Parts: sequence; C-alpha cells; structure tokens
Amino acid sequence: MAQVEATTERIIAARPEDVFDALADYEGRRPKILSEHFSEYEVREGGDGDGTLVHWKLQATSKRIRDCLLEVTEPTDGQLVEKDRNSSMVTTWTVTPAGEGKARVVVSSVWNGAGGIGGFFEKTFAPKGLGRIYDEVLGKLAAEVEK
Repeated sequence: MAQVEATTERIIAARPEDVFDALADYEGRRPKILSEHFSEYEVREGGDGDGTLVHWKLQATSKRIRDCLLEVTEPTDGQLVEKDRNSSMVTTWTVTPAGEGKARVVVSSVWNGAGGIGGFFEKTFAPKGLGRIYDEVLGKLAAEVEK
C-alpha cells in the first residue's frame, strides 16, 4: 500500500485567528463552508476544536463515498488535525500569517492507498479530486470570514 496525499492552499483576506476560529467551530461555522460532497454532518462530542468528534460522509465521486468519524486535535497553534477512526485518513488544517490581515490556509490529507492497479489509479486521481473538493471548501471559508 502506498501513501496517498492531497494538498490544497489559499490566501484568505482575514486575520489568521479569525480563520482558525471559523475552521475550529465544528458546531456553527464549519457546516456552512462544506461543499455538496459532504452529507450526514453531525457533531457527536465537543464542537470547538480540540476534543471534537464529528461525523460526515464524503462523496468524492459518484461511486466513492467515505464514511468518516473524525477525532479533532490541536497539536500546535494554528493547526487542526482530523484523524478518521474508520480509515487511515488524517487531514491537517494549518493556518499561518500571510502578510497584514491575511492568512495562508493549507489543508493536507494523507491515507494508505490500495495496492495494485487500483492503487495506481487512486494515487493518480484521488489527490486531484480531493484537492478540488477542498479548494471549494477554502473558497467558502474565505467568503465566510471575509464578510
């Protein structure tokens, strides 16, 4: 099994603290910024950053639906890590300053891919697909915090 990684980033015209707070607000703001690829969203524990347990289904393609149950941690300032209890997927959101009143948001997901020919196609196409999904989420995040 090869490790698969998808990374997307965006500069957002808002203070890094405000961007991070919006991302960490799983109860109120996070559902607003998710794309149509996410369904059955439910906060099961917590709701604000570290200690949150959140569930959703991620439909990457018409046939590929991933049932996610994510434990959220904040290992360092400006970083949220979502570890999926149902798979090897780990998604890390990192928010850093990017100049006056701007934030750089990088979202990166890694997981153990399939083997064989299926793994080849997964490693080739999944990062692009997930990158497009997270680019849409980052666009909605920008619209939410740049108000």
